Parts: sequence; C-alpha cells; structure tokens
Amino acid sequence: MTTIAVLGAGKIGEALLSGLLQGGREAGRLLFTEKHPERSAELTARYGVEGLDVASAAQRADVLVVAVKPQDIEPLLDELNPVLKPGTLVVSLCAGLPTSLFERRLPDSTPVVRVMPNTPMVVGQAMSAISAGRYATDEHLALVEELLSTVGQVARVPESQQDAVTALSGSGPAYFFYLVEAMIDAGILLGIPRELAGRLIIQSAVGAATMLNEGDQHPVILREAVTSPAGTTIMAIRELEKHGVRAALLAALEAARDRSVELGRAHEED
Repeated sequence: MTTIAVLGAGKIGEALLSGLLQGGREAGRLLFTEKHPERSAELTARYGVEGLDVASAAQRADVLVVAVKPQDIEPLLDELNPVLKPGTLVVSLCAGLPTSLFERRLPDSTPVVRVMPNTPMVVGQAMSAISAGRYATDEHLALVEELLSTVGQVARVPESQQDAVTALSGSGPAYFFYLVEAMIDAGILLGIPRELAGRLIIQSAVGAATMLNEGDQHPVILREAVTSPAGTTIMAIRELEKHGVRAALLAALEAARDRSVELGRAHEED
C-alpha cells in the first residue's frame, strides 16, 4: 500500500486528505505536515490522520504532495533534499512552479508531477490538470490521476500548457464568483432582496453548469436558445458586448497566465 504525505494542510491539502479518505484510502497510510500545532491537532481529531514534521513525513511516505504557497517552496525544498528517499514521487500543487525547479533542488532523478487543481476540490468537484516532469513515468501519472479522481476530474496536459491552465481553470472559479457577485448586486439594484437575488442567481448558475456538463450542445447553442428576437436577453447581451466584457475576459486570462509564468521565473537560477 502506498503511503501519502500532504506537505501543507491548508484548504487544498485538507480537501485532498478528505477526498482520499472518502475514496477508500486508509487513515494509517496518510500523513500531513502543518506548522501550526492547533491546526495539526484539529486535523488529526477530524480525520484520524497523523501530523508529522517534514523530515519524518519524507522518510515514511512513498508520495509527497506539496501543497504550500509558491513563496514558501524554497525552504521546504532545502528541508526535503537531504531526507528524501530514492524513488519518492513528488507531486506539486504549487501554482506557477515548474517541475524543473523541484528536479534541480531535489536529489537526482526524483520523479515530479505538476498539478494545477482548483478550489472546488473542497466539495469534490475539482478540475485538476497534471503534467509529468523529466523523470516521471506513465505509472506515476496514473497514480496521481487515481489520487486526484477522489476530489474531481483530471486531465493530462503538456507542462508547456500549465500556465494557461492556471489562468483558465486554476483561477477560473474566482471569475464565476465575481460574476455571481455582480449579478446579485444587479438584482438588488433592480429591487430584489439580497437573499432572494442570491438564490435566483446561484441556482441559475448550477442549472446552467449542469446543462453544459451533461449535454452535448455548444455554449453558443445553449445561449441562443435563451435569446429570443427583440427579447430581454438579446438586449442584455448587446450591453455586455458594448462594454467589452468578452475582450475583458480574454485580457484577464492573459494577465493570469503571465503572472503564473512570473511565479515560475522568480525561482530560476541566475
């Protein structure tokens, strides 16, 4: 049985632990690290999973899932380098950080898989994209797919696409939350109480997402089905186009992609 250690038990790390347990993994085969003792005790009480320091987790685990913030990666890799067991699979959930960074800072031939998840992992609906590093095999990718499928869907992509994936699906939930927030405000402007506006918009979003996910029609076809000639919807679409909403989205995703690239470059060697 594979022993898995999650290094960094924040929201994403905890969501993965919870998903692995719900997917049938034994608590005794799961470990985590957490620098705050109270948080560590809370997670152990909630899930029955042992919290350890980084060195101990590295010695016991076959797979290390790195779920720390990108700015915290350097000291973690320094701590891992002298204690990492040969053949340990390192799975990075760190936005923007290339597999080459891990391969450079960890022992030679360490297999690394880069993952871009997103926050719906906390409700078991993540979209995770995975890429193999130089030493990772198809078997490593298959194992990561198996682990992540407990918290959502998984797609394999070339690492060259990971910065674009970060912009599209990694940050994607925030765009939807932003849109829902704006639509609720619009409902209030139109005289609808906030609680009711929220219910109307959120259920509309859930229904629309279900139609996209379970059907086989292109979004354009679904939109056109709501858009009657000279009706209310086409008037709203005209205003969205007039204000450049489509162009703003394209520019926003390009900016997110560029920031992901910058995060990786910040850790390049001189």
